[in-house]
Amino acid sequence: MTLAAHNTPSGQNAENNRTAVVTGASTGIGEATVKALVAAGWKVFAVARRADRLDALGAETGAVPFPADITDDDDVSALLAAVTKAGGADTLINIAGGARGADTIANADTEDWDWMYQVNVLGTMKITRAFLPMLRDNGEGTVLNLTSTAGLSAYEGGAGYNAAKFAQHAMTNALRLEEVGNNIRVIEVAPGLVQTEEFALNRLGDKDAAAKVYAGVEKPLTADDVAGVVAYSVSLPHHINLDQIVIRPVAQAANHKLIRKEG
Repeated sequence: MTLAAHNTPSGQNAENNRTAVVTGASTGIGEATVKALVAAGWKVFAVARRADRLDALGAETGAVPFPADITDDDDVSALLAAVTKAGGADTLINIAGGARGADTIANADTEDWDWMYQVNVLGTMKITRAFLPMLRDNGEGTVLNLTSTAGLSAYEGGAGYNAAKFAQHAMTNALRLEEVGNNIRVIEVAPGLVQTEEFALNRLGDKDAAAKVYAGVEKPLTADDVAGVVAYSVSLPHHINLDQIVIRPVAQAANHKLIRKEG
């Protein structure tokens, strides 16, 4: 049983009328978050670029699939129009993001850095900017940004991802200050090592290299683990704001301290 299913606050059940927009919904933590929220009775708009995966997720869960690129202004406008037409949403969950490459700054790939900044920072900004009027009008809006422990502590070979996630972390803190007068709750969830289908593979571009990221780690976090925390934090009564949640596997005491057992 997931954290969301086990610890969902009272009143958040199959009869609730909460509605969330979840980006990055075609895989990993985003997909798991959609499933956790729908299971808790939420209406969910599942947003990502891959329509086929969203359609399958919608058929499985009842979520509303909406293919969109959050870095594209026209796609964001179309998403906002669709959600507005359907009655609006009170919660925006920004999970879309990712890492590319593990080069040092001396060997940095400009295209990788640009992609990470576009998706993690500008994409989050664009969709948040678009939905803020709706969340303000709701009276009890919530924005949750999935950042990373890479945005809290730098490490060698992570500079591009560190820079993007540090920026997203700072943007989240600024948003909380800017929107508190509008009663918008702003939550940051910063995971450490999470073993998902695509994250390490997309970053490193090689299955063997991706497998080594998790090799010997006893019980790394799963997408369901993080999704449970996300679903729990947005399901709490609105006056409770979990400003920042850092979640790691026990084997990872810090970004640079990871226990691996020899096979």
